[in-house]
Amino acid sequence: MLHPDANNEITSPYTLDTPGSFPASQPPTPNNKRGGGGLRTGAILLLALVLAFVFGTGLFAGWQFGHTSTLSQVAVAPLQPGTASQVTIPASTGNNADAVREAVIAKVSPAVVQVNVRSGRSAGIGSGVIIDKRGYIVTNNHVVSGAQNIQVVLSNGTSLPAQVTGTDATDDLAVIKINPPANMAVITIGDSSQLKVGQAVLAVGNPLGITQTVTDGIISALNRTVDEGQGGAVLPGAIQTSAPINPGNSGGALVDMQGNLIGIPTLTAIDPEFNTPANGVGFAIPSNRVKLIAPQIIVTGTVAHTGRAALGVSVTDVNQNIVAMDNLSVDHGALIAQLLPNGAAARAGLQVGDVIVQVGNQAVNDASSLGDALANKNPGDSVTVKVVRGNQQLTVNVTLGELQAGQ
Repeated sequence: MLHPDANNEITSPYTLDTPGSFPASQPPTPNNKRGGGGLRTGAILLLALVLAFVFGTGLFAGWQFGHTSTLSQVAVAPLQPGTASQVTIPASTGNNADAVREAVIAKVSPAVVQVNVRSGRSAGIGSGVIIDKRGYIVTNNHVVSGAQNIQVVLSNGTSLPAQVTGTDATDDLAVIKINPPANMAVITIGDSSQLKVGQAVLAVGNPLGITQTVTDGIISALNRTVDEGQGGAVLPGAIQTSAPINPGNSGGALVDMQGNLIGIPTLTAIDPEFNTPANGVGFAIPSNRVKLIAPQIIVTGTVAHTGRAALGVSVTDVNQNIVAMDNLSVDHGALIAQLLPNGAAARAGLQVGDVIVQVGNQAVNDASSLGDALANKNPGDSVTVKVVRGNQQLTVNVTLGELQAGQ
């Protein structure tokens, strides 16, 4: 769940000294007031003491969870790589960690850009990564959402205008394009399915407008399901990392120690007790998601295949109030409040008022655990769904559909 002000924008203190922006001399302070359609530059996730996402009794889009498809399932042209980097990354020997890290940074940094956005009197800053030699750059949707003007600053300080090629709010991804200069660096995209918890990573971006900043850490966990809060995306399969991620890092690069892009830093946690960033608890969108989404946007400007399984329901947590109001015979689960017409659940015969208590072998105690149960499923998978209807418990086979972009 987002910090309550996170739908407002955090403008960089390092934008040009013009109305609606901060002078460069001002110390970094977040501005949580939206003005003139300001731009959110660093989404912040509110976490409880344990990693749990709270949805209360509001409707929860259960069809917004699914498994990431592979690029081979989408018939679009692949990304076009750039000229091979002249930087050689030495093999790790156990006592040359500094040399390896320095080489990775030298290889990766030229492909990471600063993204300056403006809408009316509001300005913001984020990061982006050059993924195609034709000038295509991937970033977060929340970085460029509502932008009227976008300027990309390359690692050498060159500033170029950029246009939005297309966006995918469902995944909080966007592709923008510049007119590529000669010999432009292009990052190599790695395979995020091969990541291991504990492996070293680097995050490269522009936190608080401090350009070309590198932080290091490890992969803390894999396959997190992360909710950005009301109006935000739900990110299945997210990478949790201890590499610090701050406002302005959004849309940048999370790389492995071979210099491969393995994630897009997107969220950082806020300690709810002190309302301050929780050090070392950040989340990134996996690179395989980029490999699925970005080529579709480049070719058509839209996303036709999300690769996410769709149950086709909106649900709410079963709690004491819901039990009393609806006279339920079960005190836990996810109550179906709405069915997507002709969706997977509707086709299988599920009904509004049914309480989902199990998907496959996984118990469903609330809306969040329903999301967890669906997160690793593919479109077309057949799953057993146990529901309580009145005083009956039913088991229904459901063939999952595919989430449509924007849902």
